[in-house]
Amino acid sequence: MPAHEHTGREAPARPSRVARAWWVFGGFGAIAIVLLAGEHRVHLLGWLPWLFLLACPLMHLFMHGGHGHGGHRGERSDRGDGT
Repeated sequence: MPAHEHTGREAPARPSRVARAWWVFGGFGAIAIVLLAGEHRVHLLGWLPWLFLLACPLMHLFMHGGHGHGGHRGERSDRGDGT
């Protein structure tokens, strides 16, 4: 006779060691980010004006197509007034 009985219920699946390791690593990373951001807030705020100045030319380069400036090469109007 077997030493244990089968009741038809399976044991709940436990997360693997790799999954638990990723949860621990993620928690450690989140805590580290919060602590680093709190300690270095002054340095981050010092860069803020430069980031705004850098954003202006980048937005101009990447968003300029929305102004309708594309596709004007050699096109003429059918109105006859030169526009």
